[in-house]
Amino acid sequence: MAEERTPLVFLHGVGGGHAAWGRQLPYFSALGFPSHAWDQPGYGRSKPVEPYDLETLCTALARLIASLGGEPVVLVGHSMGGFVAQEMVVRHPAVVKALALCFTSPAFAGGSSDFTKQFIAARIGPLDEGKTMADIAGTLMKTMSGTRSDPSGLALAEKIMSAIPPDTYRKAVQLLTTFDRRKELADIKVPTLLIAGSDDRTAPAAMMERMAQKIPGAQYVCLAGCGHLGPMDQPGEFNAALLAFLRKHRL
Repeated sequence: MAEERTPLVFLHGVGGGHAAWGRQLPYFSALGFPSHAWDQPGYGRSKPVEPYDLETLCTALARLIASLGGEPVVLVGHSMGGFVAQEMVVRHPAVVKALALCFTSPAFAGGSSDFTKQFIAARIGPLDEGKTMADIAGTLMKTMSGTRSDPSGLALAEKIMSAIPPDTYRKAVQLLTTFDRRKELADIKVPTLLIAGSDDRTAPAAMMERMAQKIPGAQYVCLAGCGHLGPMDQPGEFNAALLAFLRKHRL
């Protein structure tokens, strides 16, 4: 009788969607892991929610997990998805069996009101100036690659971001600035993997390594030459790191 695997739920970043995990879902499904990638509310075919805050998003994710059978899952969160994963282990701990926090951080960078204003202006300003999501994606994604990035992964990321509804993107960017779970890192009790990229300028590897040191028993992996778009940037190396973690903990 085949060994039963823990379901995996993949959570995308602010410029993503379920298609960002197209190189993970078939790989892990073929290995026997029930694998699911959500569209955060407002993304893809997922209906928008109000208020657009972390509590509401976590409630929506908890409903999705319940619809998959309700058993605890491994949350694999990329960037903003890592924020949501950390929120879930605080707000809905019973549904989280393990965490993979990828190219993310324990709090929104900066912390000062001036930094927040500058961040929002840089990300949302182009929309206010009449630029399209495709314009923003074309500019932003060039800053996300690493020295060993898969060019087709960068092209895929740009295509996915171009399709995000502008109103959803505005709300998601604002949402990022509200996140801070630094104080809760030491309280994480489930097996946790952190995956960083040596060339990631959005969630720097050194910061992620410090983050890992604050989570009891956490495992840290840094992918050489990888930028911020790890699952698409270096899918083979990313999948290998995640699989090794899953097998180590018999998930």
